Formats: sequence, structure tokens, C-alpha cells
Amino acid sequence: MNLSILSCAPKCYSTLRLIEAAKQRNHSVKVLNTTRLTLGLAHGEPDLYYRGSQIETPDAILPRIGTSLTRYGTAVVRQFEQMDIYTPNTSAGISNSRDKLRSLQILSRHDIGIPRTAYVNDKRDVQEALERVGGAPVIIKLLEGTQGVGVILADKPEIAKAIVETLHSTNQQVLLQKFVAESKGKDVRAFVIGDRVVAAIRRTAQGQEFRSNVHRGGKAEAIELDPVYAEAAVRAAQIMGLRACGVDMLEGANGPQVMEVNSSPGFEGIERATGLDIAGAVIDYIADQVKFPEIDIRQRLTVSRGYGVADINIPEGSNFVGMTIEATGLRQQDVVVLTLRRGSAVISNPKGTRVLEADDSLLCYGRSDNMKELIPDQRKKRSKLKPLPATPVTERHTV
Repeated sequence: MNLSILSCAPKCYSTLRLIEAAKQRNHSVKVLNTTRLTLGLAHGEPDLYYRGSQIETPDAILPRIGTSLTRYGTAVVRQFEQMDIYTPNTSAGISNSRDKLRSLQILSRHDIGIPRTAYVNDKRDVQEALERVGGAPVIIKLLEGTQGVGVILADKPEIAKAIVETLHSTNQQVLLQKFVAESKGKDVRAFVIGDRVVAAIRRTAQGQEFRSNVHRGGKAEAIELDPVYAEAAVRAAQIMGLRACGVDMLEGANGPQVMEVNSSPGFEGIERATGLDIAGAVIDYIADQVKFPEIDIRQRLTVSRGYGVADINIPEGSNFVGMTIEATGLRQQDVVVLTLRRGSAVISNPKGTRVLEADDSLLCYGRSDNMKELIPDQRKKRSKLKPLPATPVTERHTV
């Protein structure tokens, strides 16, 4: 495999470990300074140039793009995507994860625990927003920040309002977020690769510092992650469009609270705490994907006119409850069930003899008109979304 790592820090721990892991596995690896890549656009010929010369097309890229370079870096990743070069982290996923507000907006429509959050633009709305998230103490966060920069704990309402007004006066946009008292000074980072958590650590702040980031002196210890937390981490990563990332969670009284999904997580803290070869696991995953890439069924299966992909939910009282998949007659209506999601389990290519239950979700491919006909008129109103299956989908319907 020919791998290109997009990084402006070729000598940092994470980049050096990736190079080492790739060479140990006999892969060819190059580090490309993201800022020196130039995009070329022509009819049907997206191209890239590095230091003035056309690049040798790699089999895959691994973006390691800093926060300050998000806009240009994601444009470069998007260009590689247009050239059909594999990347574990998509340009859209990186963009989404870098904006704290956007990432929480995306996660909020799914069955993912997140801290209660408010976003206001006018100082007259701050008091109401504070009350909405549970009152002081409250966490104030800049929309874009990393390694704990721009995260402030305000223990009184008047202090919180003063901080927000001050930041607004400097044209800074901020989030107000519920302070999860039971997790004060602690959080969990799960390192997700593909569809599994390969390692997890608990980070604990030291002294009077409430931020647990390792870069701020936080202590990291390896942990065995509870399956509920592992599932939340994997689902958050997949929803964001990231296949190699760090998911930061608070341990709330009601379970995991996802704070952030990091598209370029550092390896040093988690490798030293766990003793695991995280860099090697990332390289192995990319190599596997180059050999056997995932297919975005939304793009590949909807090319036939009149056909599409839909995620059909079966509520209590549906005629489908108690029926086998075969008995529903979906196949005769030119609708194929690709996966069945039941709770946290996803059953791929379910047999026709599988009996359906209330709250099952069927990921289907077939004639769009026939799938729309499965929706009774009274059910066509927008309702609260159920958890999405691991595979990306285009629509969600109820029968």
C-alpha cells in the first residue's frame, strides 16, 4: 500500500509512530505538508500538485490536520475524495467535528447522550439559556478550540453572564453547557477504528485544574470500557463520518455524555497509558479498506431511477409486528431488506423467516414509490428519530 499522511508536523509523536508502523508492515509511506498541496480543477480531471509537481497518486491518505488549517485542509481531503483516493476520515466528517456546535447539532438528533447545551447570540437571552442547561455552575466553550483552550468553568450566574458578554464583545461565539458534577475533572477517551473501540483511557485533572486534557497535565490511565460507552463512541464516530478518531465522553449519572469527536487524536497519551500499538491498528485498518473498501450505498444503489434507500421503523401496533420478513410481501413489491436493527444489534441480510418485533428498524433498498406507499397517511408526520443503523441511510419512514 502507498500511503500519504497529510501533516504539517512530520516530527511529532503521532506522525512518527504512523510512519514507523507503516514501514514495519512493508507499506510505502510519505508525509505531505498540507499547506504545500495545490488543487487543480478541470472538466472531469480533479488533480493535486505538491511543491509544484503533480503528485504520485497514493492508495490512501490519512489526514492529520490541525485546527488552524481546517478550511484548507478539508478542501485538500475533498480533492483526494474526488480522485477516488481512500481516506478513513472524510472531509465532511473533519469539518463537522471541528465545529463544536455543528457536531452537537448532528449528534442531538440521534440516540446519543450529550450534555445539555445552549447557543445564544444576544446577551438578553443568556439568563434564559443558563436556566435551560441547569443553571450554574456552567461550562462556557468557544466554538472552535482544542486541548482545553477556550473552556471556562463559571460557578455563578452573574460570572457566566459577564464572561459570555465579554467574549461576545470580541466577536467570539460560545456555547453554554451543563456542568456534569459527577464527572468533575474526569473524562473518558475512546479510540475508535472502524466499528470498534481499540483502546480507552480515563483522564483525570490534577490539582485545581478541572480540564482533564493530557496537554494540561491530566493523568491518563487505561480502562476496560463499559459496552454501553463503547457503543456510544462507535455510533458517534460513524454518525460524524469518521473511522479513525477519539471520542471524548463524560461519565454521567444517566450514562455516557459525548462531548467531542476528535478527527486527529494524538497517540502519545493513549499508547503510553495502554501499551497498545494504536498507530499500527490505524495502518492495518486503512490497508484492509484499500483491499476491500466500504461502499456508500446511498451513492452506489440510488443510481437506478426510481430506486432508493430507506430506513423503515416498525412501531407498536404496526401490521408488520409478529410477521416474518417474507410474509410482509416486501420482496414482491421490489423492496429488499438489507439489515435489521433491533436495540443495539444489527442483523445483516436477515432471513425471510425472521419474525419482526415492535421498534425494529429495516434498512431497505427498492422502488421508492413502493416504499412510500408503506407509510400510512397519519404516520407521515415528523417524529423523533430512532437510532440509525451503522450503515449510512437516506430516509427514515414509519409503517
